[in-house]
Amino acid sequence: MTTSEATHASELVEAVTGLRDVVAASVIPLSTPGQAHGETVRRELLQQLDDYVLPRLRSLDAPLLAVVGGSTGAGKSTLVNSIVGAEVSRSGVLRPTTTSPVLVHHPDDRRWFSDQRILPSLARVTGGPGEESQPGTVRLVESESLPPGMALLDAPDIDSVVQANRELATQLLAAADLWLFVTTAARYADAVPWDLLRTAAERGTAVAIVLDRIAPDTVDEIRPHLAGMLREQGLPTAPIFTVPESTLTEDGFLGPDAMGRLRAWLDALASDARARAVVVSQTLKGAMASLSGRTAALVEASTEQDDAARGLVAAAKDNYDHATEGVKDGMTDGTLLRGEVLARWQEFVGTGEFFRQIESTLSKWRDRVTAAIKGQPAPAEDLGEALQSGVANLLVSHASAAAADTARQWRRLPGGDALIGQYPELAKPSADLVPRVEALVREWQGEVFDIVRSEGGNRRTNARIAAYGVNAIGLFLMLVSFAATGGLTGAEVGIAGGTSVLAQRVLEAIFGDQAVREMAAKARASLLTRVADLYAVEQDRYAAAVASVGDTAGQSAALDSAAARVREGAA
Repeated sequence: MTTSEATHASELVEAVTGLRDVVAASVIPLSTPGQAHGETVRRELLQQLDDYVLPRLRSLDAPLLAVVGGSTGAGKSTLVNSIVGAEVSRSGVLRPTTTSPVLVHHPDDRRWFSDQRILPSLARVTGGPGEESQPGTVRLVESESLPPGMALLDAPDIDSVVQANRELATQLLAAADLWLFVTTAARYADAVPWDLLRTAAERGTAVAIVLDRIAPDTVDEIRPHLAGMLREQGLPTAPIFTVPESTLTEDGFLGPDAMGRLRAWLDALASDARARAVVVSQTLKGAMASLSGRTAALVEASTEQDDAARGLVAAAKDNYDHATEGVKDGMTDGTLLRGEVLARWQEFVGTGEFFRQIESTLSKWRDRVTAAIKGQPAPAEDLGEALQSGVANLLVSHASAAAADTARQWRRLPGGDALIGQYPELAKPSADLVPRVEALVREWQGEVFDIVRSEGGNRRTNARIAAYGVNAIGLFLMLVSFAATGGLTGAEVGIAGGTSVLAQRVLEAIFGDQAVREMAAKARASLLTRVADLYAVEQDRYAAAVASVGDTAGQSAALDSAAARVREGAA
C-alpha cells in the first residue's frame, strides 16, 4: 500500500468511526409511528459498523469470516461439523440446537478472533459443544482441519422460536464476509430466509447457497428454480452447492461424496489470498455503499422524533402563553373588582350610603374624595388581603387550566401520552405553585407600595400620602391597575366603576393624572413580568420531561453530516 493509499484508508476509517459515534449517540425516545423502525435501523446499523465495517477496514488482511446461517432444521451444525471433521457445534432434533454462536478457526488465526476486534458485544468462551451455552457469548474453537485464512461461524436459526436467537442470527449475518446460507429442498422458498437474502443483496454481501438434503432425482428441478429466485432478488452470481440426502457416518458427519464440491470450493477460497480479497472487497464495498441509505432512514426517524419533541414543547408554550393572556385580561376586565374585593372596598371607604348614591353628580364624588383624604383612613388590611387573594386565585386558576390543557393535548400528540404516563404530575400545576404565587403577589404588592413612595417627590405630596397612609394609597393604585370593567354586568359595573373612579380621583388629587397613568402602567407591567416568569417555570417542566428521555435536537443534521463525510471518504 502506497503512502497515499494508506492516508486515504486512514481518513476513511476516521470518517466511518465518526459516523459510528454519531449513530451510537443518537436516540429514538418518543413513542411515534416510526419509533420501532428507527430503533431497529439504529441498532442494526451500529452493529454492522462495530461487528464488520470498522474491523474489516482496520484489518483488510484478517481471515475471511464465513457465517453459516439458515432456517430451523436445515442442517447447519451438521454441515459445520462435517467441514471441520469434528463435533464443534451441537446438532440434533431438539430445537434450537445452536443457541450461542460457534466460531471455528485455525490455531494460527487465533489473534484475529480472541479479542474484541469483531463482534465486540459478545464475550469469548471456550469449551466443547456439550457445555451449557451462555447468552451474550461466542464460543471459540480451534481446528487444524480448517485452513488458515478462513473461519466458520455457526449462527442460531434465522427463524428460531426464541426472539433473541433470531436477532443474534441477523446480527451475525451482517458481520460476515461471506454468508453461507443453508436450506433444504422443502424450505428453500420460505419467506423469512428470502427477506434476509434480499437484505444481503441490497448490502452487496457475498452469498453462497447450500441446498441440503436434496433427493438426487429432484436436483434438476429445484436447482434451476432456486437459481431463478436468486436472480430475481439480485443475487445472480451466488453459487449453489447441492448436498444430496444421504446417510451420516458413524460420527454423525456428511460423507466425502456429499461434501465434495462444497469442500473443494471452501479449500480453494481459503488457500487463495486473491480470491478471498475479492470476496472481502465485494462485501465491504456493498456494506459501505449501504451506509448512506441506512443512515438516511435513521435521519428520517430522528427528524420525526425532533418534530414530535418540538410539537410537545410548543403545545405547552401555547397553553402557558394563553394563560398569561388570560391573566392580562383578568387584570383589566373587572374580574378582580368583584366579590370579596368589592365587599372589603365598601368597608374601606364606609360605603353603605356611598354605593347607594354611586350615580350621583361629580360634585358629590369630589366631596366624598375630599372627605376621605382629610379624614382618618379606615383599616386597609382586609382590602389588601382581598386583593392579594384575588390576584393569587387568578394566577393559580390560569396555571391549572394550562397544565390540564397541555396534558390533554399531549395525550393526542405523538410521544405525549407515554410521557404523561411517565410523569403524571404534569397534568397538574407544580405542587408548590400556590405558595410561590402567594409570595409573588406579596412581592408585587410591596413593589406597588415602593412606586407610591418613589412618587412622593415633594413636601405637599408626601403630606397627602402621609395623611392617608402609604399602604392605603398603594391599594388605591392596585385598584386603578385593574380599572376596566368589561367582565362585569348589571349593578356590578356601576359598583366596580365607582370603585376604580374613586380610587383614581384620590390618586390624581395627590399625584396628578399623568403620574397616575404611568404608575398604574408600571404596576401592571411589573405584575405581568412576574407572571410570565412564574409560568415560564411551570412550562419548563414539560420541556424538561421531553429532554429527560433524550435530546434529538441537531441529531438529524449530525447524522447527515457524518454520512456525507463517509461518502466523500469512500469516493
